[in-house]
Amino acid sequence: MGVNTGVADKIATASDLLEKLQPIDEALRKCRYQQDALIEVLHTAQKTYGYLDEVILDYLSLQLRLPPSLVYGVATFYNFFTLEPQAEQTCVVCLGTACYIKNAAAILAQIEKTFSLETGKTTSGGKLRLLTTRCFGSCSLAPMLTIEDEVMTKLTPEAAIEAIRTKLLLSGDGKAREEA
Repeated sequence: MGVNTGVADKIATASDLLEKLQPIDEALRKCRYQQDALIEVLHTAQKTYGYLDEVILDYLSLQLRLPPSLVYGVATFYNFFTLEPQAEQTCVVCLGTACYIKNAAAILAQIEKTFSLETGKTTSGGKLRLLTTRCFGSCSLAPMLTIEDEVMTKLTPEAAIEAIRTKLLLSGDGKAREEA
C-alpha cells in the first residue's frame, strides 16, 4: 500500500487521532449512528478537514457499518465533496458559447501552460486550482473568469495570466507571498 499523505499523516498518536475525529464523532452521535446520515456526516468532515481522505472515509464506513465502496461512492458522486486538499486560490474559466467565441480556449491553454496545470487539478504547491464552467451568465462581459470571488471580464490570455499572478502574490492583508 502507498504512503498516505492525508489527515493520518498529521496525527502523531492515538490520542491525537481521537481529538481530530471528535467533530465527526459528535456528528455521528447527533445522528445516532444512523446509516442514512452519511451525507450529513460527510459534510461535517469536509467542513472540518477541508476534504475527505481515505482515513476519514474508512472511519465513517466502520462507524456507520456501511461498505467502504458505498461511502466512497457517495463522496465521489456529489460534486460538493472533494477527496483532495483544496488550493488557496481557485480559478474558474468560463467556456460558455460567448466566452468560447471570444477566445476563452486560448486563455485556458495559456493558464495551463504558464502554471503547468491541467484543468481540474491543483498546482503542486497547493496555491492554485484550475476549473472550468459552462456559463457564468454574463455573456456581454466575455471572455471571463473568476479567481475566488473576484470576477474578471473581457480578458486576453496575457491579462488573465497577470491577474492570476497578482492574486497569487497578494494575501488577504496585501503582503506578498510566494507564487505557485
